[in-house]
Amino acid sequence: MNQTPSAKNNLPSLNNNLNDESAVQNRRGFFHSVAGVTGVTATTLLGATGTAIALSPTSAQASNQTPITASEHWAIKKVGNEDIKLFILNKKLSNYRKTPKLGTILFVHGSSMAGSPVFDLQVPGKPEYSTMDYFARLGYDTWCLDHEGYGRSSKSRDISYDISTGADDLEAVTRYIIQKTGEPQLMLYGVSSGALRSALFTERYPDRVSRIVLDAFVWTGEGSPTLANRRKKIDDWKSSNRRPLDHAMVQSIFTRDHPGTADQDVIDAFAKAILKLDSSLPTGTYIDMSINLPVCTPEKLTVPTMILRGEFDGIAAFDDVVKYFSKLPNPDKRFVVMPGIAHASLQEKNVKIVLHALESFFSQPPTIYKG
Repeated sequence: MNQTPSAKNNLPSLNNNLNDESAVQNRRGFFHSVAGVTGVTATTLLGATGTAIALSPTSAQASNQTPITASEHWAIKKVGNEDIKLFILNKKLSNYRKTPKLGTILFVHGSSMAGSPVFDLQVPGKPEYSTMDYFARLGYDTWCLDHEGYGRSSKSRDISYDISTGADDLEAVTRYIIQKTGEPQLMLYGVSSGALRSALFTERYPDRVSRIVLDAFVWTGEGSPTLANRRKKIDDWKSSNRRPLDHAMVQSIFTRDHPGTADQDVIDAFAKAILKLDSSLPTGTYIDMSINLPVCTPEKLTVPTMILRGEFDGIAAFDDVVKYFSKLPNPDKRFVVMPGIAHASLQEKNVKIVLHALESFFSQPPTIYKG
């Protein structure tokens, strides 16, 4: 359904004392406890308090054969006298209004592609690579956007579309979704620079977010080999508001950190979906992540938070992200290291580990006793 543009419209976790020996043991033990996760069978995760969280055996790839419906929407972001159109994709079960409401999730993409290639990737014989389908089948109302400068959203302004601009996009898009659905709060998942956009937006509008996941997140950039290499080309990034995009560039996402984490047919499908929407990309997030970090303040992120970090991620340096995690004020927080995963977790071989962690966090029961 097309919508007329409208302006209205633990896994073992690390404890707060990250230098404690027990936290170190938890971190080591994580790799053993998560290695056999399939994302389908009943499994147990440990939350930030050590409390066991039982997962339902009816995961997304199990028995729900109800059709999924997709609809396209546009939110309007006002910039001076200009109306910026932001594309939004929505997927949910066709009988969603007749089922128990599990929540509304907004997925936020990173620097090198629009939203649907990341979160609604269709690979023959591999349904797990559509994260939106996975969570729609569980009963969630799922949404993703194309940020300004990407995909089907407006590309009219001659700017670099930095992280703060992306946070402005999320203000307009969340306002639209909340008005459209009647849900007072959304759950957010952001990956890479999408995690930075999501965190910055949530700092500004915490009342709109119930839970947030930051995947492949970077705080100061200290210790990141990928960003160190990227800084060598900073003059190129600063000389133009856009950078070229081709299959080789997409391929490099999966070879720069640790080759072998993704299947080639998935990479090829991913590249094809990305290139169908864009032939060039904004440089703003590359510039911010190279020379303008930090752009987020952990003490201002007050909602329940989970940080996901791939074992081989060359951007999300472990110590840098742990320091950010230690400063988060909400006690409902998790830090999860995902084995065998590099930067693009949702397109990699161990994607079911990612889905399993997300399912646990998004379905966590409300806190009854707060001390």
